[in-house]
Amino acid sequence: MKQPSLWHVLQPKWRTALQRMREERDRGGRGKLVVLAAVGGLFWLAVFGVLYMILKYFRGVEELGPLLAGKLLGLALLSFISILVLSNVITALSSFFLAKDLDLLVSAPVDWLRLYLAKLGETLLHSSWMVALMAVPILAAYGVIYRGGLLFIPYAIVVVVPLLVLPAVIGSAVTLILVNVFPARRTRDLLSIIAIGAAGGVILLFRIIRPEQLARPEGFRNLLDFITVLRTPTSPFLPSEWATKAVMGFLRSDFDPLPLILLWTTAAAFITLGALLHRTLYAQGFTKAQEGAERFIRGGFWRWTIGGLLKPLPVAKREFVLKDIRLFFRDTTQWSQLILLAVLVVVYVFNIQALPLRRGEPVGFFYVTLVSFLNLGLAGFVLASIAARFVFPAVSLEGRQMWLLRSSPLDLRALLWSKYWVGTIPLLILALLLTGITNVFLEVAPFMMIVSMTAMFALTLAISAMALAFGAVYPQFETENAAQIPTSFGGLVFMMATIALLAAVTLSLWQAVYTYVRAVYDGRPVVIDAWMIGWFGVAAALCAAATVIPLRLALRKMETFEF
Repeated sequence: MKQPSLWHVLQPKWRTALQRMREERDRGGRGKLVVLAAVGGLFWLAVFGVLYMILKYFRGVEELGPLLAGKLLGLALLSFISILVLSNVITALSSFFLAKDLDLLVSAPVDWLRLYLAKLGETLLHSSWMVALMAVPILAAYGVIYRGGLLFIPYAIVVVVPLLVLPAVIGSAVTLILVNVFPARRTRDLLSIIAIGAAGGVILLFRIIRPEQLARPEGFRNLLDFITVLRTPTSPFLPSEWATKAVMGFLRSDFDPLPLILLWTTAAAFITLGALLHRTLYAQGFTKAQEGAERFIRGGFWRWTIGGLLKPLPVAKREFVLKDIRLFFRDTTQWSQLILLAVLVVVYVFNIQALPLRRGEPVGFFYVTLVSFLNLGLAGFVLASIAARFVFPAVSLEGRQMWLLRSSPLDLRALLWSKYWVGTIPLLILALLLTGITNVFLEVAPFMMIVSMTAMFALTLAISAMALAFGAVYPQFETENAAQIPTSFGGLVFMMATIALLAAVTLSLWQAVYTYVRAVYDGRPVVIDAWMIGWFGVAAALCAAATVIPLRLALRKMETFEF
């Protein structure tokens, strides 16, 4: 029997994607495309603009500028690889073992190599597209500043492709080994182990790199030591270093083909080894993954704890809250991410603590306040990422069961408020702790502490409301993997809209806070005038509108769901 080609194996996925695009177009989906292009273009321009100014300053420094630019690019690419490895491990579990089309593909006369390449490509696409888009404005800024010309565009693509392939192969291989080693009934629990391992890897990575050194050149004995650190690669065996050398060598007219050869030959070797591993272990791992999964279905713990606290609420609202909590902790793909989240927050706080911005060091009051103020925006971005992972999929995870809720006499408002508060209360606790701890490390003034905590409280309410609303407006009821919901069209638009809100609120607050900073800097008494109150009012109005309007839109959208 003639074996189907790789294109024939991939054809159903492409046809499904094209059909969805046609359906979206028939429903007026061109508006989505316009919104995506506009918001994405603004986001790209913002990233490009910030990096352009940094690189322009670096280029003005004769000797150190190119070294700093190369080190910055290396850190960015290393961060991308770290994110991609974890993302590919999680995505490969769904693509290789839990996807709905596997029953047909595995039983069909499809060659093992074609199956591996098809699923590897699917894993690569789902896990890497956002990182690839993020790399566009970064590489564009380097190309413009260092005048790479039009040839730099295809050259950058040639460099980035193997950089995306390597984490996909590694993530797929790690998932394949873990599925074979651990009991099949605990397949989804593997994500907990993966998250713990990734957490340790992130901590080790930051300690090896020690990026705070670059912000404190006075900590080196002399300029020669500082230049030596800049010239020394983080690790000569990391693909990110090869890509950095390839890009910077091309831009500085010092082209060396060796890094590019290393990237492509290593990627080809890893694909070959991954294919051989797939041929050896996949059949056994797939069989184990099909065994019935062990489910924790008893809900007595939550009824005695959370249920007791919610007794004052009406029965419908209380049951909706308990249902959402049970569903969250039954799905390992959801709660296991809390482990990684906790470690990432610790790393974030640690790096804030490592900044040389405390008393006794030669940094003025103005810069301490500026960094603490920018920390508000960074903390908001962290919260938006968490909301995209946990709050945004809340409506989509109801799946086809949503028609039961729509046809029942239950109030959809109760369902909406349940999902909102179940996601918002943990976010509030995390936001206030994150802001408070980082401000204590930065030793900010009481005025800035109050402003930061109040602003973070209002921003959290708004971010959670926007996540729930965008999840209702762009639901993914038929998704095969909950981890793919945040990376959908709606998730991307939500993140960009949230960034726009953070920028608007931060700028409004800065207009108000600048009056205070200037007064303290000049040694004058601080006077709360109409200007300051007005800008605080603008920030409050933005947060209130971003909370109330999305929740109303979410309720209207849920009332129109049809199945």
